[in-house]
Amino acid sequence: MEGPGAPLRWWQTRWFVALATIVAIVPLLWPTIPPLVDLPGHMGRYRVQLSLDTAPWLRQWFDFRWSLIGNLGIDLLIIPFAKLFGLELGVKLIVMTIPALTVAGLLWIAREVHGRIPPTALFALPLAYCYPLQFGFVNFALSMALALCLFALWLRLGRQKRFWLRTAIFVPASCILWLCHTFGWGVLGVLAFSAEMVREHDRRKDAGSGHWVASWFRAGLACLPLALPMLMMVLWRSGDHVTGQTTDWFNWRRKAAWTLMVLRDRWLAWDVAGIAALYLVLLRAVRDPASEYSRNLGLSALFLAAVYLLLPRIVFGSAYADMRLAPFVIAIAVIAIRPRTTMSMRQAGILATLGLAFFIARIGGTTISYWLFAQDYRTELAALNRLPVGAKVVSFLGYRCDDPWTMSRLEHLPAIALERRLAYTNDQWSMAGAQLLTARYFIAGGFAHDPSQIVTRKWCLRQWWRPVGFAMARFPRNAFDYVWLIRTPAFDPRYASDLVPIWRSPDGTSQLLKVDHTRPVPDIDDAELIPAPLLELRERMRQKRAAEAEAAARPQPVATPS
Repeated sequence: MEGPGAPLRWWQTRWFVALATIVAIVPLLWPTIPPLVDLPGHMGRYRVQLSLDTAPWLRQWFDFRWSLIGNLGIDLLIIPFAKLFGLELGVKLIVMTIPALTVAGLLWIAREVHGRIPPTALFALPLAYCYPLQFGFVNFALSMALALCLFALWLRLGRQKRFWLRTAIFVPASCILWLCHTFGWGVLGVLAFSAEMVREHDRRKDAGSGHWVASWFRAGLACLPLALPMLMMVLWRSGDHVTGQTTDWFNWRRKAAWTLMVLRDRWLAWDVAGIAALYLVLLRAVRDPASEYSRNLGLSALFLAAVYLLLPRIVFGSAYADMRLAPFVIAIAVIAIRPRTTMSMRQAGILATLGLAFFIARIGGTTISYWLFAQDYRTELAALNRLPVGAKVVSFLGYRCDDPWTMSRLEHLPAIALERRLAYTNDQWSMAGAQLLTARYFIAGGFAHDPSQIVTRKWCLRQWWRPVGFAMARFPRNAFDYVWLIRTPAFDPRYASDLVPIWRSPDGTSQLLKVDHTRPVPDIDDAELIPAPLLELRERMRQKRAAEAEAAARPQPVATPS
């Protein structure tokens, strides 16, 4: 391999980094709304926060309160962006920065650690479109992209021994990163700590006192500029309004599954082949005498892997906490690989070419996938042309009891009715302390918020989803004026006898119905809608509650003195 003074190869130049960053945004150029599962739901919340003064009826449906929480990235950025570009374009522009910053951050870290970008680093770039981003965890994904760039800056300032400047930058930067999303701040802390451990160990070893315990302590002191958000975390989680459990620890089956889904998008075979390519690169670096792992980034990958294993699936009521970290463990491990001096320039060039081909192929596949999802969005959102401003809409979206590899990206599409038509929709999350918005439309009962919009063909084991027939027969007619059905399974027409169709999709799988309040509500017996075992369970629970209420109302004996 070429020495430090040799000319830069094409993948090590600034123009290549700039070009890779631009290529990373290509899949998001065409869709008006980035087809990320949860993003439409977030856009509905942004509309509420921006329109409370101009659409006062929103206050009857939602409670929106600003508070200091570690999940405010796009919620804050959309305020100026919406004024400049409008809400939808503003969201799109912000989301486009996420893969761009992720690619730039990974290449920058590789450059700082290795001196030059190794050819294998290009294999990590497709992880800019990892499964957590596809899921629509946009505040998380933005914070992780920023964390990667900030870690590269941390390494650069440490290499230049500009520690006071680093402190001045990272005290406010860590707070901003925490506000974007707590996860990004935590990952930055882990990366910085592991890097400082290696740096302190090497420094003390050169001085003849390279003990790991002392290096551990000194690394902790070096990371103090990142510690201020701990106080913000305590203030957030100690509030009376905070809800949400932390549970499902050490679910090894799911953790193993997440590591196979880091590139999950649309096509099972294509995505699994991409994951296999990443693991092949990692394995090759272990067995190939011409490659090695950087101690700095290798330790960082091990620390992140330990955090991944220790994290529960649900943190503060937020699901998929451990899943979100899996792609970044792999990304850091991939960019930790570097060639030894025994690797020839020809071998390095071949590796870089293969890495670039992998990146381009994955970006091409994601571009096609997003174009297809955008077509689905356009078809379904045509229903909004028949929906008046301020309508009260209950939406039902068809889903399967199993977990299909291709997520439809329609799960929170009903929120676009809130975003475009200022209508009530029942797909908003409602968890105090986790987000700024909670649903307060109490008349809607169990159809007020997520996941009431998800319906299935039958009752699903260990899921809160309702069968479409039950939902159609039991949703409260007095709470809603419209029913928006999005690719739902077939159901008995008797359950919709008081509903009038006003729009239907070209393939007939979706429709918009108007509730005719002059018609009688369908009179459907529970035995027709609920399986006998569930009916028996419900009756036992009713009897138990009645017995408890009777016992509580029964006068208690008064103790008399002997």
